[in-house]
Amino acid sequence: MNGTKGGRGRRIVLWRHGQTAWNLERRFQGSTDIELTEAGVEQARRAARLLAALQPDAIIASDLQRAVRTAAELSAVTRLDVTHYEALRETYAGAWQGLTHEEIVAQYAEQYAAWKRGEPVRRGGGELETEVADRAAPVVRLAADKLPDGGTLVVVSHGGTIRTTIGRLLGLEPHHWEGLGGLSNCCWSVLGEGARGWRLLEHNAGTLPEPVLGDDD
Repeated sequence: MNGTKGGRGRRIVLWRHGQTAWNLERRFQGSTDIELTEAGVEQARRAARLLAALQPDAIIASDLQRAVRTAAELSAVTRLDVTHYEALRETYAGAWQGLTHEEIVAQYAEQYAAWKRGEPVRRGGGELETEVADRAAPVVRLAADKLPDGGTLVVVSHGGTIRTTIGRLLGLEPHHWEGLGGLSNCCWSVLGEGARGWRLLEHNAGTLPEPVLGDDD
């Protein structure tokens, strides 16, 4: 199920939050509530000016501070209110949270390797990626369904949650979700509505998306 009524021409922009200190230290944040750095705020401010040019109709966001602050920059430019959802938080990863990449690989080598192979793994005893999609994707679908024809929704969330949500909305099997790759801080991906549901138009973008010329719409 790609999850929408076809042909309404809507867009979903999934925007990752700005930089945090734990990002710089390569620490697994998960659901830990870490604030943006000053550089992260500037990233959000710059990206917000670009995204405002898409004339979004609605903004929804995770309720973790790094997403709240990022979304606030777009709200300030567009004058749109932001609705926050716990369901859009990053993956809860239990014992992995707060550890650096090197510490995770050293302490949870088998678990990490299984995750990288695409196996369903409760990293650190936390959530499965499919469980993250189970909570996040319905929130995004519901908000998209409220858009006018041709409307644009901005979703401010986290790298892992965005990847799993995109995978679910595109109807990909979970073991293919890792193939989408990660998002840089304050970059975004764009889903567009085609005749057969959602499709990926831009991934890990940092400039305004351009239409695909010559595509077989």
